[in-house]
Order: sequence, then C-alpha cells, then structure tokens
Amino acid sequence: MKKVHLLWLSLALLFTSCSKADEVESLKENHTTSLVAENSYELEQPQDLDVLLKDIGNPRYVLLGEASHGTKEYYTWRAEITKRLIEEKGFNVITVEGDWPDLYKLNQYIKGTEQAGASAEAIMQTFDRWPTWMWANEEMAELTEWLKQHNNGLSASQQVGLYGMDVYSLWDSLDELEQYLRKNNTELLPQLQKVKNCFAPYAQDEQRYGYEASRGTASCADELAILLEDVQKHVAQKAIPTEEDFDASQNALIAANAEDYYSEMYQSNAGSWNIRDRHMVKTINRLVDFYGPSAKVIVWAHNTHIGDARATDMLQSGTVNVGQLVREEQGEENVYAVGFGSYQSTVVAANKWGNPAQIMHVPQGIAGSWEALLHGINPANKVVLMENLAEDNRLTKQIGHRAIGVVYNPGSERGNYVPSVLPERYNAFIFFDKTEALNPLKTELAQ
Repeated sequence: MKKVHLLWLSLALLFTSCSKADEVESLKENHTTSLVAENSYELEQPQDLDVLLKDIGNPRYVLLGEASHGTKEYYTWRAEITKRLIEEKGFNVITVEGDWPDLYKLNQYIKGTEQAGASAEAIMQTFDRWPTWMWANEEMAELTEWLKQHNNGLSASQQVGLYGMDVYSLWDSLDELEQYLRKNNTELLPQLQKVKNCFAPYAQDEQRYGYEASRGTASCADELAILLEDVQKHVAQKAIPTEEDFDASQNALIAANAEDYYSEMYQSNAGSWNIRDRHMVKTINRLVDFYGPSAKVIVWAHNTHIGDARATDMLQSGTVNVGQLVREEQGEENVYAVGFGSYQSTVVAANKWGNPAQIMHVPQGIAGSWEALLHGINPANKVVLMENLAEDNRLTKQIGHRAIGVVYNPGSERGNYVPSVLPERYNAFIFFDKTEALNPLKTELAQ
C-alpha cells in the first residue's frame, strides 16, 4: 500500500524546490539590503514587539506562523505576541493547527474546569496522536497556564478560548460525540452506531479506509452526512447553544470532513490539502459566529498554512490555504499574517513518518534564499515589516523560503524551500539567526 502521510504531508511533495541562486538576481545589491535593513527592528526582549503590535493595528484576525513544528523560539515568541494581543487588543479566540478533541481539553482547563486534568502538563500527557510534540511541549504548557490565570475571575463571556482546527480526529471526534449524545440525545445514538459500524472493518486505520475509498470499495459518507444533519438540528433547537453543544456539532463536522479528506488523499495531494485548509477556515468562521461580534481570532499554524498561497507556487498547483482564504473572505484590512524563519538551528522532527522524534541540526540557509538574505542583515534577530519591501522588484519575485515539516531530511535541503514573494505572503516576518529545538513533554527523543 502506498504510504501517505495523514497529518502534515511531506512539504517536498507539495512544493517545488527553491529557485537556484543563478536563476534569481543577486539579493546582495546595496539598495535591496538597505531597504530590508531600514524595515528591520531588533527582537531580543518582549518590549521589542512594540513595533510589531503598532503595525498590526486593529484587525480581527492575526495569523502567526512557524517554519517548523519543532522550534522553541517560534512557540515562545508566538506566545508573547498572543499575550499582548489578548491584553492590549482584546483578542479572545486562539485556534491552532491541532486536533479539536485534544485542544478542547485545554480549553476546558483554562476556563476553570479540571475534568480533563489538574494541570496543562497532565492533560498533554493524554495526547497520543503522532506527532505528540507539536502541542505536548513545555512551551505550550507555559502559555496554557498563563491563559488559565488570565481567565481566572472573568465571566464566561470575557474568557479567552483555545481550540484545535484540524481535520484528522475522525475516531476521537466520534467518541466525544457519543459521550455527548448519551447525556443529551439518545435518539441519535443509533445513527452514530451506523457510522461506527461502517468504519469498523478498517480498525481505525485512516490509510486503509482512504485506500479503499479511492478504489470505490468503501464509503461512509452517507451515514456521516445524516449524522451531521441530525446533530446540527439538535443544536439548532437550543435557544442558546452552550459551548458543550458547539463542541458536539464541531465533532460531527470533523468526522464528516475527515472522511472526505481521507477519501481524497490517495487521489490528489492538492485536493486533500484544500479539504483540510477549507475545514480550518470553516472552524475559524464557526468560532467567530459562536463568540459573536466581539470575536477576535489568533491563528497558530505552519507558514505554509498562514502565508498567502497566492504568493507562492501553490497558486500554480491549484492549492489554497488559510491565509489566502481568510484574506479573501474577510478583506486584507481585517487580516494580519506574521511568518517566522531562521538561518540555522536545531529542530525536533522525525526522519520518517511515525518514527521517534529526534533533535536534528538544520543547516545554514541556502544561497539565494530569504534566509540567506536576512542572515546578512543586522540585527541578527529581527522583526521585518513587509509593506515597503515591495518597492524593490527583486523582492517581488518568488525566492526560496525554508519550510520544515514533522518529517525532515537535512540531506535533501533544497527540496524544503517554497518559492515565495514574502512581501505578499506576510505582513511581517520574524527572523532568528539561530534557533533551538523545543522541549517535548512526553516524546522520547531518539539518539
């Protein structure tokens, strides 16, 4: 059976390699480097974020990226930005590139219930979907405890929420939905059981189900569509749906969209990617509707999700992403995207899908890349504001920008670069000359 990555498909399969150094004009022209330097601001202390917070202004959506899923600085500085957005600009919804059921446990915790666990770390120890290090890490636990402290004493309507927005949790979402229906509407349990019976032959193996679905020998879509409609009707009958009701309807939606994703993944990389990112955007929109007119959303996801796809070679492949879709739907003025990157580092990743995580060395950015350009400009760690960079036509061409997934092979480094027009892809870019691997809570790192 063909091996298909169910979470973060290998970026090398989705994107072409970086433009060769001799195929782009030199980025070391005095005017170019001077322009970038003029729009770069030192980033060493939390107060250095002042320039970024001023530039962000007052949009309703702030998208915070990362160039890998295993870098400490990306998590810690996104956390610092998130805290300030909450305290200074009234943001009240955080949604991340993670499973809804797992993150909903953290959401319950920060809102004052310990039914999921007595601490953020205790809850994260229950996360069992590979790669666990993405959200079960010390850096995320620290932010979660800060959120709990922030929410303490606030009314329910004033509290900040924390949610996952990914599409993968088919089995977990069905289990969570079953618990809800047993308490709230037992009449829908037979339909839920029909769905589980349909999936039973595949023993919770998404790859196996997707393979059979691609051959036309399996489909649980009809059973799921009925279940989703039934759950949505149940919730719609509530005068004021609670967050528990919202959680149930979201799990039903995830199950339906996950089936769609797994059915598509053997047929089209672009098609399955688009299903996933459109689900993320739908989740964001549903949260905005649930929170109402006061909703202001912070999104944490990989650069390949939050940076506008139209500014990369994704456009040619017919692939969309969260950054593009949110900008199209909400308007450029209501969305602010921050990309992240580094010149060299260590990172937590695996050398093969499902293998143990390990700390890998990330080599220096290749010649002709954005990383190489920014490495040559002081200060070493910086916030780069993008608006004025479009003045230089050298910077409005697609130039390689590194992207590392949960599977990483430093020996095939050139394939990890996404051709990008950075001033169009992001509103700002946070660059670190050197970064370190994050600190997993429960992942046993391979030696």
